[in-house]
Amino acid sequence: MAKHGKKYLEALQKVDREKLYEPVEALELVKSISTAKFDETVEAAFRLGIDTKKADQQVRGAVVLPHGTGKTKRVLVFAKGEKAKEAELAGADFVGDEDLINKVSQGWLDFDVVVATPDMMGQVGRLGRVLGPKGLMPNPKTGTVTFEVEKAVKEIKAGKIEYRADKAGNIHAAIGKVSFSTEQLAENLQTLAEALIKAKPAAAKGTYMKSVTVSSTMGPGVSINPNSVAAR
Repeated sequence: MAKHGKKYLEALQKVDREKLYEPVEALELVKSISTAKFDETVEAAFRLGIDTKKADQQVRGAVVLPHGTGKTKRVLVFAKGEKAKEAELAGADFVGDEDLINKVSQGWLDFDVVVATPDMMGQVGRLGRVLGPKGLMPNPKTGTVTFEVEKAVKEIKAGKIEYRADKAGNIHAAIGKVSFSTEQLAENLQTLAEALIKAKPAAAKGTYMKSVTVSSTMGPGVSINPNSVAAR
């Protein structure tokens, strides 16, 4: 079992492990027990009632959080011609085609999100072994394979995040920083929860949203009543 420091254990004492908190109450608690000297990220973890071994029960997508995540993402766009110019004007950090593909193939990964136009995917596909393990491969389901380059880049810069269920049916995502107001965090959490509800596979049976937990980077998890974010 992992050993935790004194500050973590003191914070843990303030959390009722048997209680399912309401979202605002939970987020206020996460903010109040944050003791790190840096602006910690607030993360949400959802446990979904899905069987990820089945192809028809995958949950993956993207959503624009109304208040962003507190981090500006570096966006790389694979495009050429007018679409490359469009990407640059939209604020993409890196734009290119063959030369940029070669650079990434050699191990350069100084970016957070990759967008590609559909006509580039034949070449970008060669980067599967490099980008795939990092979760950076462009995908139509997350809106990162598109000819609407300007929209894609601006949404990512505005706070668009991707989500994907792991093998156990869990989804982890950043919903802001401890410095955010409780209201901002609550709105981001609800927006993400609603996106996950919309993404519920038709084949999923039983309780879909089994548990919801929020925490800061260095703090303990605080459990939220799933019905409070799933009541739609």
